[in-house]
Amino acid sequence: MSEDHQVDEGAERYSPERLARRRAAVSQLRQWGDPVLRSVASPVTRFDGELADLAGRMGVLMDEAIGVGLAGPQVGVLKRLFVYRFADEEALGVLANPEVVRSGEETQTLEEGCLSIDGIHVPVERPALVEVRGVDLDGHPVTVVAEGPNATVLQHELDHLDGVLMLDRTDKPSRQAALRQLRELAR
Repeated sequence: MSEDHQVDEGAERYSPERLARRRAAVSQLRQWGDPVLRSVASPVTRFDGELADLAGRMGVLMDEAIGVGLAGPQVGVLKRLFVYRFADEEALGVLANPEVVRSGEETQTLEEGCLSIDGIHVPVERPALVEVRGVDLDGHPVTVVAEGPNATVLQHELDHLDGVLMLDRTDKPSRQAALRQLRELAR
């Protein structure tokens, strides 16, 4: 998931060098139209150094791309794994085999961006509070309770593990506008 509109608009808060690093990172991710983004990821069964290396590489790519979340399918790995960082100063969060175990009744509609649909933002309505359970890189149980934008990050990344994109969750007019914009960007 991308951080905000400011990144895509080339806001002055990022230097040209930082934006160049972002473009290089995004170019390494699977982009809209790649069939892997529509595939359902398999459970993680091996918790070893290879998995830790993958999560570390994903964290670096996410940070370089100025994102807040990144799922395995976005790097071409069909494993139920994602990384996230709710704030710059926080440690990298990693969840394997995550599932929502509780959702609040209240919903929120936020503009979402996606590192795999770069430059596109659409409104998506989701529960404003979620509790997600999964396991860490050692296979130990982890529970994350998040609300507001952080809840959106977790749900967005979980969707990637099931081959669901933000374009599937938005309203019809926003989806149509986004698809038009994607066709224009492809030209």
